Amino acid sequence: MRWIYVSPHFDDAVLSCGGLIYEQARQGLPVEIWTVCAGDPPPGPLSPLAQAIHQVWGTGSAAETVALRQEEDRAAASIVGAEICHFSIADCIYRRSQEGNLLYTEDVFAARHPLEAGLDAEIAAALKKNLRPDDLLLCPLTIGGHLDHVLTRDAVESLGSPLHYYADIPYLLDHPEALEPATKDLHADLFPVTEAGLSAWLDGIAAYKSQMKILFEAEEKMREAVRIFWADKRGTRLWRGSSSKTA
Repeated sequence: MRWIYVSPHFDDAVLSCGGLIYEQARQGLPVEIWTVCAGDPPPGPLSPLAQAIHQVWGTGSAAETVALRQEEDRAAASIVGAEICHFSIADCIYRRSQEGNLLYTEDVFAARHPLEAGLDAEIAAALKKNLRPDDLLLCPLTIGGHLDHVLTRDAVESLGSPLHYYADIPYLLDHPEALEPATKDLHADLFPVTEAGLSAWLDGIAAYKSQMKILFEAEEKMREAVRIFWADKRGTRLWRGSSSKTA
């Protein structure tokens, strides 16, 4: 059975579950990270929103940025021991209509654009092509409400496959009060993460160098915040519906 972490963006699975992924890989379990919004950006000028995000990331053009983030993702996956698969959907800050108009120019914590009403079905179809009958999927709870996280969850849930949920970090760290309502009807399972797993988790996150400032302000703050979070339970929780069995 493969454990497949479906990640909206290049960093989400490692941010949220890097220690657990390391532990599973060390146990010899097949672990993969499938990144949904990993596609090449369509041509055209960036919106002021995307320009501001790139400035914080310290990156250049859209194409250069995606190439850099792909490289960071490969490095992070190597640290935690996961195989990776990149899908062709672009990040929401780059997506455009058929006429070339940018769809998201003001906020990424917003409702899906009407022109993308069927995008979750398109993503689900792409995921399904790569699935095997005994795979276990893991997707974000969508804490924080990032539209690409919601899109990813909608797509994964529509598949009807065995499914667990992981809590979105760093959004959970910023809004711990959001966890209870997000998991109200779900059952939690705690998976231990050792000190070695924590070390790999921290190093895996640190591989996403372009994201440190926007997510944690600095690598040192990231390491402190994630270590404190880990110390509470010394493990990672995953959630499942009451009818789902623990793998």
